[in-house]
Amino acid sequence: MSRTRFSFLGRIAAAAAVAFSAVMLVVACSATQTAQSAASSSSSEASSDGKISVVASFYPMADFAQKIGGDKVDVKCLVPAGSEPHDWEPTPEDIQAIDAADLLVYNGAGMESWVDDVLSSSGTDAPQSVCASDGITLRQVVGDEGDETGKLITDPHVWNSPKNAEVELRNIANALEKVDPDNKDYYEANYQQVAAECEQLDSDFSQTLSTCSKKEIVVSHEAWGYLCDAYGLTEVGIAGLDPEAEPDAQSMAEISDKVRNDGVTTIFYEDPRKPQGGSGDRV
Repeated sequence: MSRTRFSFLGRIAAAAAVAFSAVMLVVACSATQTAQSAASSSSSEASSDGKISVVASFYPMADFAQKIGGDKVDVKCLVPAGSEPHDWEPTPEDIQAIDAADLLVYNGAGMESWVDDVLSSSGTDAPQSVCASDGITLRQVVGDEGDETGKLITDPHVWNSPKNAEVELRNIANALEKVDPDNKDYYEANYQQVAAECEQLDSDFSQTLSTCSKKEIVVSHEAWGYLCDAYGLTEVGIAGLDPEAEPDAQSMAEISDKVRNDGVTTIFYEDPRKPQGGSGDRV
């Protein structure tokens, strides 16, 4: 597979276990794009250079918006490099940037708990917005941390499946076409290009992983459920959906035994302090 193919989904990783010859993991939670300066406090308008002003909640959304918007948009990523987007909250300056934008792009599925309050409080100053995960069937998992223990919670990591990423890209393209109808053909052409990359990546995953005798991957936290569901894999998480959760001694012992007994050679983990190629994930 080409190293450049679908690079906006993150680093491609291989050899998750003895039989894994080419397991590819797409971008996870850690935002890696440096936060850009807040937009002016004026009402939502096209930026001074004529480009559409887009504010995206965290890196995958910013990357998707840039792929669709190309040179017609200015994209600002709210969550700074090294920050954990699961529990990030906007500052007054961030809210000012949102209010000044033409379009807010966010993942949804419970990833950005602050969105509804911010848009509601902004009133008439609120920009148009798009929930990129609209239309995607969301995974429900049993929580195992804090107040969520034993309760069904939504897995927000939808972008980690190529087919889901294609849906999110479609939603973003639709939103940009609505905000900037004069450039509809341009956005549509960009969408068709990246959608084709999604389709090819999906095909590559399906063909490569179908030959694997082992279907388990060990990960730092359970961000890969949509990817695993799509291709018949099983993730074994050191932590659950919350990347900052600390596993107890019993869980660590069980995972250690599984790694040893099953011959697992690679553990996929995140280090937002050392981003590589647009992703906080390191192998």
